[in-house]
Amino acid sequence: MFKVIETFSGIGSQAKALENIGIKHEILCTADWDINAIIAYDLIHNGKQDLEKYEKMSKEEMQNKLSKYTLSMNGKKPATEMAIKGMNSEVLKRLLSAIERTNNLVSITDIKGTDLPSDVDLLTYSFPCQDLSVAGFWHGNKGGIDRDAHNRSGMLWEVERILKERVLEKLSLPKFLLMENVSAILTERHRKNFEEWQGYLKSIGYYNKIYTLNASNFGIPQKRVRTYMISIFTNSDIQKEKQIDRYFNEHDLEKKEYLKKIIKKSKNLKDDILKLNYKNKQYKMEADECQPNDTQSRREIYQNNDILYTNKKVNNIIVSTVTTKQDRHPNSGLIDYKSEDSSKSKYRYLTPRECFLLMGFDEEDYQRIIDNNFKSRKNEMFFSRDKLYKMAGNSIVVNVLEEIFRQIIQIEEILEENQFNAIQMIKEKIEIINNINGNVIKKVIYN
Repeated sequence: MFKVIETFSGIGSQAKALENIGIKHEILCTADWDINAIIAYDLIHNGKQDLEKYEKMSKEEMQNKLSKYTLSMNGKKPATEMAIKGMNSEVLKRLLSAIERTNNLVSITDIKGTDLPSDVDLLTYSFPCQDLSVAGFWHGNKGGIDRDAHNRSGMLWEVERILKERVLEKLSLPKFLLMENVSAILTERHRKNFEEWQGYLKSIGYYNKIYTLNASNFGIPQKRVRTYMISIFTNSDIQKEKQIDRYFNEHDLEKKEYLKKIIKKSKNLKDDILKLNYKNKQYKMEADECQPNDTQSRREIYQNNDILYTNKKVNNIIVSTVTTKQDRHPNSGLIDYKSEDSSKSKYRYLTPRECFLLMGFDEEDYQRIIDNNFKSRKNEMFFSRDKLYKMAGNSIVVNVLEEIFRQIIQIEEILEENQFNAIQMIKEKIEIINNINGNVIKKVIYN
């Protein structure tokens, strides 16, 4: 059983990838403070919630249970006490159920090294990218991953703190770590900090392998370039690191020639992603919701972005990066869309459903969220269109993770096999020595 901890877990692309490739695994715990992602994760991976035990609790009791956590309403800043008190009973019930069913430790800032289980095979940490990305820079987020920036991307150093606490307590470290973030982490602005992080991991016994990978090379029609770092605990064993070096040289996910050998299926934008059958009432409703009003700014968006589909023809093979918002420039691409309403634009954006598919999730995953949506206020559903966009844009492409996890499992098998062989060799040597000593003793006695 492959034991996993997902920090910054979002909607659980790591769990989805492991499930897809048939790896027997257990998600020991998750960690995410965004109430939207917490509930969505639970619905995707565990299905409909059983809220019976919470029906008997008063609103105040549920609020008291949640008061021990640092939660966020939007994933950007902590929720105030007033915001928690403002949640209706339905939100409170579902949030409590989700935290308990996914064993969510919630905010990374509240997790201590001793809180993590022992014998962990993999810890993932896709910390927020807002203060690293180009878009974040233009919005004034210039702190990057500086230690003293006190921003969301600085949550990287909380992972370091947790590992340091385990080292000080002489507790076991995860066999593997996996980081994912925007490729800007490799730029000159952030390089020093990132190298410091790599250096720390090396100092406590990890071997680091960095990949920069595009989702479009992994069977997903989306241009999405992200940087991943696989850290393997070798306890600084040079022989193990040489074996790992050899493995990555022979199985390089950055080489297109190698990828062509291992990626057998690719999703087609028209047939597998875009929901263009408007006879389906659900697809039609979602398309209507994603058709903006006809304004000057929306006309400019139409002029400056890719038109993915027009005149019953797909114009692009891949879409641009799925971000947390589609009503913007640049966006992932537009689809010509007619409406009887003259106040509407002549196009629509990708729907949240299509964005989830572009992140490698199945339509059934998305439908679980929709089927279990609920009212958070009198006339407002909890999972709004904008929240769904945001959760998709903040996720990781499942198909890329599948190949990374295959490599992690293969490396684990190689190291275990070599360790087994080494033990067998030692046993054989001991047996030979014992036989020699036995013969010597026999000879002495005989003489």
